[in-house]
Amino acid sequence: MFARAALASILLASVAAAQISIPLGKKPPQIERPIHPIEEWGPHWAEACGDSTDWDKPAPPVRIHGNTYLVGTCGISSILVTGDEGHVLIDAGTEKGADLIANNIKELGFKLRDIKYLLISHEHLDHVGGAARMQQLTGATLVTSQAAERVLNSGGASADDPQAGMHKPFPAANVGRTVGDGSEVRFGNLLLTAMLTPGHTSGATSWRWESCDGGVCRTMVYADSLTPISRDDYKFSDHPEYLAAYRASIAKIADSRCEILLTPHPSASNMKERMTGKLPLFDLDGCKNYAAERTKQLDERLAKEAGSSPSQGDGEGNHPEDGGGVK
Repeated sequence: MFARAALASILLASVAAAQISIPLGKKPPQIERPIHPIEEWGPHWAEACGDSTDWDKPAPPVRIHGNTYLVGTCGISSILVTGDEGHVLIDAGTEKGADLIANNIKELGFKLRDIKYLLISHEHLDHVGGAARMQQLTGATLVTSQAAERVLNSGGASADDPQAGMHKPFPAANVGRTVGDGSEVRFGNLLLTAMLTPGHTSGATSWRWESCDGGVCRTMVYADSLTPISRDDYKFSDHPEYLAAYRASIAKIADSRCEILLTPHPSASNMKERMTGKLPLFDLDGCKNYAAERTKQLDERLAKEAGSSPSQGDGEGNHPEDGGGVK
């Protein structure tokens, strides 16, 4: 009996030792590192681009916050928002730039065919010239405002575009859905809200969504260009209804919830400085300051129009914005 009790004690001690030694011998769980975090890849982006605003100069992809990535070029933004049932891409760059954007998405480890929706900011070739190519690569549904639909489907500028006639056509795409002000693009865990912001073009649209990194959620706003650039014979003051809508668009951006501002041209929102810590990325006044600058530009433009003849225009029609022709 004593021998059996001693044996049982030995066995229990062995089991207890095994129970203790197994977990101690395991490696601690590995925490997955973010892909291309801004702290590391923001400086890489700045080094690659410098002061270049070239539409088609390659730039590395950067994770801005949570599930939001900058995947465009040095001069043109394209924004990837990833979800559990697929992804959204905002803007497709130029016809050439679309492949650069696609390469960046693949570099991040995401599949092109998982992009379910392609949204746009405004209907100029530097932002949507690559839409047809991106649709071909992804099979995504193209989403635009009603005013931009015909432009995307035809590749030709709308007659009411202040820059109509300045730029060559681009490959026609296939719009699958149109949105109005406040419309939502919702699927899986993603929800993006459209804000119609005519001004730079009649079909311009800004977008807002929440992006979370763990328990830290930020309101992202991709605010359209809203700059008063036009051909030389165009006067905004000759189109009072358009001008009123333009001012309302600027006010809409100023009033929007906004914690991290993004724009169709990275330089328009100082992305190089913000991705390298020289300026804050998170800024509750980002949209307000952006809107104030656009109001100043528009007021200056109208003052020029008041003091010039139609043939003189504003002198800006042939000057590229942010190094690239249209914005």
